[in-house]
Amino acid sequence: MKQITINPVTRLEGHARIDIFLDEDGNVANTYFQVPELRGFEQFCVGRRAEEMPVITNRICGVCPEAHHMASVKALDALFAVEPPPAAKKIRELLYMAFFVTDHTTHFYALGGPDFIVGPDAPPEERNILGVIRKVGLEIGQQVIACRARNHHVIQMLGGRGIHPTAGLPGGWSKAIAETERQEIEAIARQNIAFAQLSLQIFDQIVLQNAAYRDLVTSDVFCHRTYSMGTVDGTGQLNFYDGSIRVVGPDGQELVRYHPSRYADHLAEHVEPWTYLKFPYLKQIGWQGLVDGPDSGIYTATPLSRLNVSNGLPTPAAQAHFDQLFTTFGCQSLPGGGYQPIHHRLATHWARLIELLYASEHMLELATDPEITSPHVRAVVRTENICGVGIGSVEAPRGTLTHHYETDEKGVLTRVNLIVGTTNNYAPIALSTKRVAERLIQKGKVVSQGILNRIEMAFRLYDPCFSCATHALPGKMPLIVTIRDPDGAVRETLRRDG
Repeated sequence: MKQITINPVTRLEGHARIDIFLDEDGNVANTYFQVPELRGFEQFCVGRRAEEMPVITNRICGVCPEAHHMASVKALDALFAVEPPPAAKKIRELLYMAFFVTDHTTHFYALGGPDFIVGPDAPPEERNILGVIRKVGLEIGQQVIACRARNHHVIQMLGGRGIHPTAGLPGGWSKAIAETERQEIEAIARQNIAFAQLSLQIFDQIVLQNAAYRDLVTSDVFCHRTYSMGTVDGTGQLNFYDGSIRVVGPDGQELVRYHPSRYADHLAEHVEPWTYLKFPYLKQIGWQGLVDGPDSGIYTATPLSRLNVSNGLPTPAAQAHFDQLFTTFGCQSLPGGGYQPIHHRLATHWARLIELLYASEHMLELATDPEITSPHVRAVVRTENICGVGIGSVEAPRGTLTHHYETDEKGVLTRVNLIVGTTNNYAPIALSTKRVAERLIQKGKVVSQGILNRIEMAFRLYDPCFSCATHALPGKMPLIVTIRDPDGAVRETLRRDG
């Protein structure tokens, strides 16, 4: 059996490899998306004080520390049974919108965008941010850099640091916003809206108006039908910071809607021996293996799935693009609101840009809220109120993020569980890479770099972060040492994988 290996895969955070096995005829027999790294954040946090978690867990990843920081402080709110003042919640959400703008900008222009803007068949040395700048022009490249810079400035202003913020505390926030800061953030939010609209125009011109790219986005090569997950507010509209978790089936009908603290009632995790990353699935459906369809418990948590579960978006410009996205794919509106889901996975890039616009518009709403400059940004925390369990959830850019802490009566951690966006998406990532490999690698066909890059595009659209996703696995980390003689023959193998 012939094996094709893509190692390392590129333009992602963390490490992974793709192994494709071909049968005797040259067709794909199986494909494995393997995550070979293991980080033990869940385990080494046990024994620490719970209030340390917001500044520990945001070190999991330099790409999305704000997401871990926010989920962590929300878990501490629940653990200490304290309700943050309204201004504190709005400041948290304001920082979070600035973070979403930076993160989605990074993915579109530096990670996912090169496949479209430069082209999937371009030489690998050209498929990067520099190739994007050459294609779209230096002026737009400068705008990309300026967008990230000004929003990291907001994150530093509100969070205490440009990376790994420190301002989140149980019961609120450590610093109020001055009027001069509010005015500066308002101006930045307006710039963000203009930049998001420009990015959507670029996507329309380069992708939607290009017949070859449009056919790629709408083809069944990158399509499979799974359940969709995302956070919605009380009206069923998209919300990144707070709300209930909604899951809809491949047909768009709601399967379940639950409070984030009840996640363990609805989700379980499956383990395979060939990877360190676990496969979450819906308990109500059950694990049926790496297959899609309504009888499979696999679900997706991505920008596209968030739009799939939403009745709409709460900001006007983003809502207009939301409608355009679903009508372009021929989706019918549903009686309760929203549309039939989109299952063409490359549409996730379009959904990500719509979320970029929503985050920018909502950032402006928060920056112009009269309550945002209130000095009352923290409630008193009383240690006698420790309830032993705290669960916090937010929508990270790459999916639903849950922090679950359990402590003793003194607030010392006895158990930590983290389910991050990429973990939610591991099964769909495996499905997508296998689907594309099966469609593009066939008997008698030369496997070009362009084909291999399209297989990478199947995981890249999920914007995965494997440093976030790999935490703990039962047992010990395997160690295998192979000793060979000068001719390459195996003399001895020493192993510890029990």
